[in-house]
Amino acid sequence: MALRSPLLPGAAPRLSAADLNALTDARIGIVKTALQLTSEQDKYWPSIEEAIRSRAKERQTRLADTAARVAEMRDRSPIEILRDRNPVEFMNRRSDALAQRAAELKKLASAWHPLYQILSADQRRRLGFLAVFAVREMRDAVEQRRVETGDDEDWD
Repeated sequence: MALRSPLLPGAAPRLSAADLNALTDARIGIVKTALQLTSEQDKYWPSIEEAIRSRAKERQTRLADTAARVAEMRDRSPIEILRDRNPVEFMNRRSDALAQRAAELKKLASAWHPLYQILSADQRRRLGFLAVFAVREMRDAVEQRRVETGDDEDWD
């Protein structure tokens, strides 16, 4: 079941958990295929895949939590929401989320480290291309979300 955007009543449906899992599977497959791992290199892959899946699962949890918070505000008027806004709670939530994401990214980097050390120059180049492409896609998705939700406040 696809989730609808809680902020935009007429917005396109959000991806379901099954869709997000399929997307994670596809991304993992793309990276592994692009790297063309040798049998020696392949022994490092399970920990990388586990870290990728863990990070994706945590992201799904964050998205669900955000959707739940927004759903709680759905019945409130914009005036009430602005009046009752607590910037300290917002900064604490944001700080906790960033710390969690940093820990997830560190775990992913740690999982990649042993394999990266034995990748060939061509494999490193392909991995670098995929990383730049992924960062660009994430940046574009974040910017699109901000445009759709009107969220342009950073509070920092």
